[in-house]
Amino acid sequence: MAVLTALFMFAGQGLGGPQGMAFALVMALAMNFFAYWFSDKLALRMSRAREVSYEKAPHLHTMIEKLAHSAGLPKPRIYIMPSQTPNAFATGRNPQHSAVAVTEGLLQLLQQDEIEGVIGHELAHVKNRDILISSIAAVMAGAISYLATMAQWAMIFGGGRDDDEGPGNLVTMLVIMIIAPLAAAIIQMAISRSREYLADASGAKICGHPIALAHALERLAEYNHRLPMKVNPATAQMYIVNPLAGGTMASLFSTHPPIQERIKRLRAMA
Repeated sequence: MAVLTALFMFAGQGLGGPQGMAFALVMALAMNFFAYWFSDKLALRMSRAREVSYEKAPHLHTMIEKLAHSAGLPKPRIYIMPSQTPNAFATGRNPQHSAVAVTEGLLQLLQQDEIEGVIGHELAHVKNRDILISSIAAVMAGAISYLATMAQWAMIFGGGRDDDEGPGNLVTMLVIMIIAPLAAAIIQMAISRSREYLADASGAKICGHPIALAHALERLAEYNHRLPMKVNPATAQMYIVNPLAGGTMASLFSTHPPIQERIKRLRAMA
């Protein structure tokens, strides 16, 4: 987060001084304010998840209520997604407005202790305020992207003259346009990966079975590779494993850490 902030300050100062930084930050805050307050509803709607009552899924409700109590959290709303690919995600701006969504395939494929491991992981995201942290990172990365766009327009309209003073410096403008947004995206991915590792560790403690969560991750990764989910790429980072198919190059820019490393760390915990 500190590096993101420093990168934003460098880009803002290089482009337009304090006024440039303020403008980009306000624009990013305005867009991400809506995303922060309504991201849960948008994510659930895009995934076609439907809320399930206690009467329709008493076992699932009882399991999640027990795990939430173990984590010291209020019981989240529970949703089921109509997909045979096993996966899950949590959303909500705070523990009082949280929701956990699982696919039909996850409930059919995994054993009970493995499902508890997955639910524990998602509750850990809620407990660790990962939605808030990812939203802050998105604000900073979005502001840097705005500055890059402003730099492009500045060069188009003559702001990129190769002089040594102010925002017209060509080298500074090129750095803001090309390197800064790429660096911001990589840092944002690094934050997301670190939160996944933390959610694995916290989730294993919540459910009490690190090995069960490790087995669940292994099976989920295998099935999602064979049968990728049809999801909006913007929501892919929310899922416990990447629901999108991708090769080696795509994995370099994934918001999820390597599955084998996650499994290795969970086995070490056990």
